[in-house]
Amino acid sequence: QVQLVESGGGLVQAGGSLRLSCAASGSIFSISAMGWYCQAPGKQRELVAAITTTGTTNYADSVKGRFTISRDNAKNTVYLQMNSLKPEDTAVYYCNALMFGAINYWGQGTQVTVSS
Repeated sequence: QVQLVESGGGLVQAGGSLRLSCAASGSIFSISAMGWYCQAPGKQRELVAAITTTGTTNYADSVKGRFTISRDNAKNTVYLQMNSLKPEDTAVYYCNALMFGAINYWGQGTQVTVSS
């Protein structure tokens, strides 16, 4: 099993920045990729960004050029740097760990609110 603890959400004005962190513990050597998903009220959870163990990244079109996902293997932590935030980025952001074998683990979620 893997435990994921998120931090870094909050309230920010449009155009501002936030950095989300996700610390993983447990069976971390079985993780094939980690990512961030967001879920706005009344909408489905959707991928924001992901990064594999080899460092390959993938971004939703809506955040390309504004968000950056990175990882610190020594700290077993994944980060999401969010710049030029827009009100439509407002959502609960969830950290995800995809295991070899296609099992998913989720963090508890952190609220990001962008005011106009």
